[in-house]
Amino acid sequence: MTANAFALQDYSFYDDATCDERIRAAKAALGSRCAILGHHYQRDEVFAHADYTGDSLKLSKLAANSDAEYIVFCGVHFMAEVADILSRPDQQVILPDMAAGCSMADMANLRNVERAWRELSEVLEPDEQVTPVTYINSAADLKAFCGRHGGIVCTSSNARGVLDWSFSRREKVLFFPDQHLGRNTGHDMGIPLDEMVVWDFSKPMGGLTADEIRGARIILWKGFCSVHQMFHPNHIHKFREEHPEGRVISHPENAFEVCQASDVVGSTETILRHVRASEPGTHWLVGTELNLVNRLHHEMADKGVKVQFMSPVVCMCSTMFRTDPQHLAWVLDNLVEGEVVNRIQVPADEAREAKATLDLMLEITA
Repeated sequence: MTANAFALQDYSFYDDATCDERIRAAKAALGSRCAILGHHYQRDEVFAHADYTGDSLKLSKLAANSDAEYIVFCGVHFMAEVADILSRPDQQVILPDMAAGCSMADMANLRNVERAWRELSEVLEPDEQVTPVTYINSAADLKAFCGRHGGIVCTSSNARGVLDWSFSRREKVLFFPDQHLGRNTGHDMGIPLDEMVVWDFSKPMGGLTADEIRGARIILWKGFCSVHQMFHPNHIHKFREEHPEGRVISHPENAFEVCQASDVVGSTETILRHVRASEPGTHWLVGTELNLVNRLHHEMADKGVKVQFMSPVVCMCSTMFRTDPQHLAWVLDNLVEGEVVNRIQVPADEAREAKATLDLMLEITA
């Protein structure tokens, strides 16, 4: 950072209204050179400034196809990595707050996954029998790992198609980092629960016996989303007692029991599509992140559709919440001055291997 750069600590003294003015002024100055991406889980004060909104993969694709020189991703670290991997060489990806991570993604790191692969080799021939599948909510080096071992990436929207492809090639899948997406998808495909085992990365051999590994079709990593862990079947039971005609829709990162008690299970885009298409008078209980549900609640109120958050306690994505107007104003003001701060740049070899898995996913699920 040069002497002309703005210091982050100065922005901590600015209130949201001041930051809002600075953001708007910076956007006007940068014009089409800058694209701001806003993930659905972002707080309203940041989401309002987004040029593109959606889930992480959709946003990355939109940004890569734009004319923008700078891509400011209001999301978390792995999302900015995906944007960097898919973007052109002339584009630079920026994450407003480098501390905006993902607790689920952090539950599977390369060291532990490589150790699991070595331990599986004591029972199986993993490169012949097991396809590694990583949820897009993971670090770039894990996507690259999958590329090196004949694996692939999935999203919550296309997990079934990815697993169909995986089983057409090999008999087993190692699915990380979210056990719930893997279990819910496998169950929908007709795989018995006793053929899906959980690999506890804190224990030797994942805490499993050789027979359990041999008998499994899906080996689920012991990972989860801290937000979706807050939803429980009793929340749904209570809602149904109070609103017998109500409808329940949940994200597949929820626990198996929550998804089984729901009327609809699907990705963020699926949730938005179903609720927006519902008839007036419909009452929805929604099991996903609070900021998205609150926006949907206000959007649908004028259409006579009631949208209710599933948990009785507040549970937003705390790492998403780290991106605030102060950080966004800071990175944009620096761009106006010609300074790029908080750039996300995946190493070239890693990006190449990761991109191959992402391209494969897009090819087979198109």
